[in-house]
Amino acid sequence: MPPRIVSDRSLAALCVLNFFLADARDGLGPFLDAFLATRGWSSLSLGLIATLGGLIGLAATPLCGALVDGTRWKRALIAGPVVLVTAAALITLISPDTSIVWIGQIGTAVVGAVIGPALAGLTLGLVGEKLFSQQIARNEFWNHTGNVASLFAVYVIISLFGLTGMIWLMVATAFGALAAIAMIDPARIDHKVARGLESKTSAAEAGDKTSPSGFDVLLKSRGLILLALILLIFHFGNAPMSRLIAQQFAIELGTPFRTTAIITGIAQLSMVAVAVATPFLIRRIGLGTTLAIGLAALPIRGLIAGSFEGFWVVWPVQILDGVGAGLLGIVTPVAVERILKGSGRFNVGFASLMTVQGIGASLSNVVAGWLVSEGGYTLSHLVGGGVAVIALVVFVIYRNEIAPSAREVQADSR
Repeated sequence: MPPRIVSDRSLAALCVLNFFLADARDGLGPFLDAFLATRGWSSLSLGLIATLGGLIGLAATPLCGALVDGTRWKRALIAGPVVLVTAAALITLISPDTSIVWIGQIGTAVVGAVIGPALAGLTLGLVGEKLFSQQIARNEFWNHTGNVASLFAVYVIISLFGLTGMIWLMVATAFGALAAIAMIDPARIDHKVARGLESKTSAAEAGDKTSPSGFDVLLKSRGLILLALILLIFHFGNAPMSRLIAQQFAIELGTPFRTTAIITGIAQLSMVAVAVATPFLIRRIGLGTTLAIGLAALPIRGLIAGSFEGFWVVWPVQILDGVGAGLLGIVTPVAVERILKGSGRFNVGFASLMTVQGIGASLSNVVAGWLVSEGGYTLSHLVGGGVAVIALVVFVIYRNEIAPSAREVQADSR
């Protein structure tokens, strides 16, 4: 049975950490584009910043994964970036000059690259492989709940106090994340399990002296490569859509923070529901079918966003964002853990996967900005949804390698 949160301080702290990381890990996050768009920045300029900053940060991601695999300071690898990302966001908000925006976004991408692998490794080390999918879903639930709470707070605070309130909110969420990190007991973290090896106890009982595989295991794993390709295509189509919707309606309505809070909040509420349902879906219909549902949501989302006008369209479009991105956010680390089981390279494998999907997301920003300048927001949404069909087709062909069942993994390990 999984440990109960109410009686386990470290797991309770992990939930609180995910709640505050919703705001503390991304700085201004979705508000940046809307904020800068109302100050004259074009979609192409914003896309260029997101692309170059993202690519520079992604170059460091596999190294961050290898660092997480080999270090016992996993809590520090989350705390340090939280401080630096918050500082960069505050400076950008106070003085949004061109040079400051560029330096801030590149710095945020670089230091933020370590948080994802560190959090995944920390989670795996705390609960073990059997409870990993359930705890990942729990992490996502609290993360998206934190996003909803943050968006509501932004909407209210901006209305009452303006940018000054936004600054204090960011400081408060950073301190909340740091306090939660301090409450996690470092002695509870099994660092062998955290990197995808057997626990110290199990290895000792079996007389196993298992050591990590070489890094070439990543290149030899066809399932991991195919999953990376699918996520690259999916995020190429998905990543810019919410940003462009926020830009479009922020300019039309003249309220960047509140408009973005509404648009992003719909997606986050959808993701909360998805986080609750995903463990049940994995148990009942399998990891592969659950992943397929997530991939299928994007083509429908792009078709709706590109075919209809009016602010009402953000409801179905952002709900589908919660279904697609929400499911993939939970299923992806579970699939990586199954593919790389026993290799001892879980975190570097997961980080490499994040790099590849991030490349797709980063490249899409410039392409989407160019499509908007050539044919408007409609063209960009339709193209984004269309390319996602390719990802779905590839997955259907190779689904058994990309999303192996738990029984297949256990049989292979024997």
